[in-house]
Amino acid sequence: MLSRFGASGNPGTVQDEGIDGVIKEDRLGLETIYLQAKRWEAPVGRPEIQKFVGALHGQRAKKGVFITTSRFSKEALDYVGQIDPKVVLLDGTDLVQLMIDHGVGVSSAAVYEIKKVDTDFFIED
Repeated sequence: MLSRFGASGNPGTVQDEGIDGVIKEDRLGLETIYLQAKRWEAPVGRPEIQKFVGALHGQRAKKGVFITTSRFSKEALDYVGQIDPKVVLLDGTDLVQLMIDHGVGVSSAAVYEIKKVDTDFFIED
């Protein structure tokens, strides 16, 4: 799914050093966003975010996105507000909304057509 947003990498690989994928913001690769993805049911806590931030520091990264199918603990949310590099947290709800917005992994169940009266039709020449 992340490849639809320009990411490359293999989420879930064993030796990813805490980075599951990368997004190059420009063609030269001067700006890179590093990704971590977790398919969890339990909330993701601060320790997992700290590991990711450590991996970002190892890459000299300025930006990261941590994605989970579950949610983040309050401690994790508070932590990302205090650190550099910039880390964006996307929980399951955010992920589903992005999927809907970009038509990734979803299909239309129903389409409704709303009609309005064309007032120009009634104007006589």
